[in-house]
Formats: sequence, structure tokens, C-alpha cells
Amino acid sequence: MDFLSNNLLTLTLFTPALAAVLLFFIPSEEKRLIRWSAFVLSLIPLAFSLALWFGFNPSQQGFQFEQKADWYAAINSSYHIGVDGISLTMVLLTTLLTPLAILASFGIKDNVKSYMILFFLLEMGMLGVFVVLDLLLFFVFWEFGLVPMYFLINQWGSEKGEREIFAGRKMPARTYASFKFMIYTMAGSLGLLLAIQMIGVVAGTFDMLELFTRWPLLEGTLFGLSTGTVKAIAFWAFVVAFAIKVPVWPFHTWLPDAHTEAPTAGSMILAGVLLKLGAYGFLRLVLPLYPVEAKYYAGALGFLAVMAIIFGAFASTGQDDFKRLVAYSSVNHMGFVVLGIAAAAFARGTENANIALNGAVLQMFNHGLSAAGMFFLVGVIYERTHTRNLNDFGGLFPIVPVYGGILIFTSMASLGLPGLNGFISEFLVVRGSWPIFTVYTAIAMLGLLFTGVYILKGLKKVLHGPLNEHWVGHLTEINAREVFVIVPLMVLMLWIGVWPAWILDVINRAVGMLF
Repeated sequence: MDFLSNNLLTLTLFTPALAAVLLFFIPSEEKRLIRWSAFVLSLIPLAFSLALWFGFNPSQQGFQFEQKADWYAAINSSYHIGVDGISLTMVLLTTLLTPLAILASFGIKDNVKSYMILFFLLEMGMLGVFVVLDLLLFFVFWEFGLVPMYFLINQWGSEKGEREIFAGRKMPARTYASFKFMIYTMAGSLGLLLAIQMIGVVAGTFDMLELFTRWPLLEGTLFGLSTGTVKAIAFWAFVVAFAIKVPVWPFHTWLPDAHTEAPTAGSMILAGVLLKLGAYGFLRLVLPLYPVEAKYYAGALGFLAVMAIIFGAFASTGQDDFKRLVAYSSVNHMGFVVLGIAAAAFARGTENANIALNGAVLQMFNHGLSAAGMFFLVGVIYERTHTRNLNDFGGLFPIVPVYGGILIFTSMASLGLPGLNGFISEFLVVRGSWPIFTVYTAIAMLGLLFTGVYILKGLKKVLHGPLNEHWVGHLTEINAREVFVIVPLMVLMLWIGVWPAWILDVINRAVGMLF
């Protein structure tokens, strides 16, 4: 028991890799065994993360469950891990969505073993970003997660459609989407890597806790430039890398393609967790390392957030592809996260800043639930109809009333209906941002209005109106396995909407410690 308690965070981080190794030894033709083994093994990191959650003390300052060991001693880089309320919330979200995504993947028929192994490697990469406290190791896990997601989109994505590249040449749409995803994120990561190397060399360490103290206070000249100039350059290297991942307008164009072509479970994880890596980077690194630069450029970041909110909502409203509609909604919802971060950067340490930042972190968790649920429900109807065109549906509620009820509930959570989770987090962001960025927040309300427009458009096109007789006798109701995927998400959507204190108590102390 002492080993378990002393190494709980390490076990949470590396259990997915161990699960991938175990799956490797199962014969590829045993597809049913692989599926169920993957699902059962995915519950182990969830169990560990729940142990972390219930063993976490929200009233204690700093990081908990810390472990530290030499990793690359020659450059003062160490295996240093730990969690606070922000990272623990993201760990719980990751380990919760992974088994649900694996359960949603039981329809995968080709190369099932490779698919499941990639999913576990992806989970480990995401968890690593949330728990490591060493800047170099942070980058290793940041990049590691790109590879599994690239192959999940490229190999198991949608088989329909082609995209023109140049001069009339075309490639499969899923190949185009996977390459675009990889190129965008790697391009942003190049500047991030150079900035991390520079910080490590100048400060003499990659340990985040030491850097939070040393780097902001650094003065003088570096490389023949003033420290203010060097810090500004490094600041923008971090911001661009994280903005692409969120994604913030205008760096968002990879997202709709990746979401549309990814398999259902891939979209669930992409929207539910991967987008949060960028927002987490802002919280964990940008705000503590660059307090002066973050405040100076907070207005620019707030402007980009508002543009994401508005254009994401407008673009979503204009879609006839159900999955693409949900994809653009992620740009809209993640814009509120960035708006809360920008407000906190500008007025750091004030009550309104803390409220906005609490809302931003909660919105990261809430969006993970609602977006994963929406992408799953799009996948459920796509598997039965083999179309995502909203104009091909119509009046389906009498045929699939259980599915229809679940879709309405999940859509209302995404919409921000009071009593469900989305309302709490968006209200906190707006409440905290209003006294700080009044004009920006007022303009963002236009995007909030159109959130209702595109959600109601989707519901109307799928469930209401005249019944499309083509689906009578062909469309089947949601099955038990699929209900088991969505019900935990629905329970959390309602639970947070009614009683958000259980998660905000964990988040709030960590938010205060950022400043």
C-alpha cells in the first residue's frame, strides 16, 4: 500500500503504456478480446485518478503527490511530477473520457489492436502534459501526443471525400486532415521548443517551480538584447503554440477538418482533451512565467478570444454537416476559456480575475463533457445513416425517441441552459471578465446568442419538422452500449449544473496560487 500511495501519480501516468504493451501480446484476430481488454484496462487509470481526487487536499497550497528523480542531469532536467487543482481536474477528465471513447470504438473492425494501442499511447501523452513539472519533459509529452492522433485520423478516419491540394491534385480527405493537423501543431511547437531551450540555458534549470521564481525576475541583457525583448519573443513563441492547440482564431482552420475526418472516438478525445492542452499551457506556463508580458498583451489575446467566440458561432450556424457544426462550436466555446485567461492576465490577483479564471478552468472541463457527448451522438446517427448532412434527416424524434431525448439534453448542456454545466462556467467567465474587458465581453454576447441559433438549428434539422419517410424501418434506436457511453457524461453535466462546488473547491485554490 505504501508503494501505491507513494507512486500514485506515476502509476496514473504510465498505466496506459503498460496497457498498450499487454494488448500487443493478444493475437490480432481476437478482436472481441482486444476490445474488452482495452476497455477494462482503461478503467485502471480512471481508478488511480479517482484515488488522486479523493486523496487531494483542496486547502493545501502548492502541488501534491509530487515525485522527483534525475532524468537528464547534464542539463538539469528531471522527472518531476505533481498536481494542483487545475491539473488534477484535467487528469480526471482525461481518464474519464478515455474508457468511454474506447467503449464507443467497439464498431471499429480493421486493425483493432493497433487502434487500441494508439489510444492508450495518446492517453499517456495527454496525461504527461498535465502532470509534469519539468519544462523539457512537458515538451516531450506535448509532442508525443501528436503521433497517435495523426494515425487515428489518417488510418481510421472517414473513408469518403477528397480534398484538392494544388494544380488539380487530390488526396483522401482524412489524409489531408491528418497532415494539416500535424503540420499546424508542429509548426507552432518549433518556436516553443526554441524558447524552452533558451529558458533552460539562461535559467540553468528546466524545473517549472524554480522557473516560476527565477524567470520573471531576470534582468539585464541576453544575447545582446534587453531581457524585456527576449521575454517578449519567448512569450509569443509560447502563445502561438498554445493558441494553435486551443485553437484560437485565426489559427483554428485545422480543427474542422480534423474533427470531421476523425473517427467518432478520435473526435471525442480531440475535442474533450487535446484542445485543453493549449489552454492548460496558458495557465501553467504563460501566466506564471510572463506576468508582465501577459498583462501588456492581454488586450490582444482578449480580442482573439472574442473573434473565436463570434466567428466560431457564425461558422457553426452556416454548416449543413452535423459533425462540422459541432466542430466549429468548439472554437466558439474554447473562446470563452481564452477570454477568461486574458481577463485574469490583465487584472491578475483581483477578485474578478479569479472569478474569470475559475470559470475558464471549469469551462475546460465542461466543454470536454459536452463536446465529447455531442461528437459521440453525431457518430451514433452517422453509423446508422452513413450521412452527416442535416438536410437528409428531419422529423426523426418519433423513430428514435431515446436518442432524441439524449441529444436534446446534451445540446442544452452545450448551449448553456441554466441547471446544466455549461451555464455555470460561461457565467463565471462573463461575470469575471465584464468589469475588466467590458466591451469585449459585450461583443462576445453576440456569439453567445448565435450559440443558441446553431444548437437549435441542429435539433430542428435532425429531430423536428416533417418526418423523412426514407428512414422509417431503416433507422434503429440507440443501443445499450451506446447509452453506457453517454450516461456518465449526462450525469456529470447535471451534477455540475446543480452543485458545482465539488469541482470549484478543487480549482479555486490552484487559481489563487497562480498569482
